[in-house]
Amino acid sequence: MVDPLVFTVRWPVRGYELDSRGHVNNVVYLSWAEEVATAHAEAAGYGRDWSASRGGGWVIRHTDITYHQPAVYGDEVELTVKVELVKGARGVRRTSIRRVADGLLLAEVLTEWVWVRLSDGRPTAAPRELVELAAAVTEATLAKRRAR
Repeated sequence: MVDPLVFTVRWPVRGYELDSRGHVNNVVYLSWAEEVATAHAEAAGYGRDWSASRGGGWVIRHTDITYHQPAVYGDEVELTVKVELVKGARGVRRTSIRRVADGLLLAEVLTEWVWVRLSDGRPTAAPRELVELAAAVTEATLAKRRAR
């Protein structure tokens, strides 16, 4: 069984992901973050079919990304996504992207998701099962925010 709160994958940097300077194009990091989140949901049993059976699904509302170092062709990257919050209609995931060879942090992506009804695309409360599943990490995230 896949941990429903943390998930890691690895893959190689591909040539078509590079910009004119030979680095992974900035938009690719965003695509990677969405791809690993989708793979995580599917692997944990909370993917597209599960969501549709509950009449909803996640859509990205906002993304913050911090670039630390570029990835280049030939690098293997490791992406780890962690659920940080599920409350109301909101979900927050943090993705770290590291180069496998040396463990160097290349980028961090914080993505806010909104649970929407499939019938009309309007935000609505996320399924109780997800809220309960993430209750401990949600409380930890909120406590960190309060401490700031």
